Amino acid sequence: MATMTISYDGRSRVARNVVELIRSLGDVFHITTEQPKEEYSEWTAEEEREAFLCTSRMNAARWMAKNEL
Repeated sequence: MATMTISYDGRSRVARNVVELIRSLGDVFHITTEQPKEEYSEWTAEEEREAFLCTSRMNAARWMAKNEL
């Protein structure tokens, strides 16, 4: 068994027709209409520290470039 995810513009008549064609072949394809779940996880302390340092470096570089002139 293979799994395929199809994303399409629901306003497109051609795309809707293709999806309806696939649905009509119910004995060949099993269709589910579940939306993909977005995974969210808290940052680890190390990831949060790295993000803070990156932002700090960028802000410092902008400040130094602005005040150098």
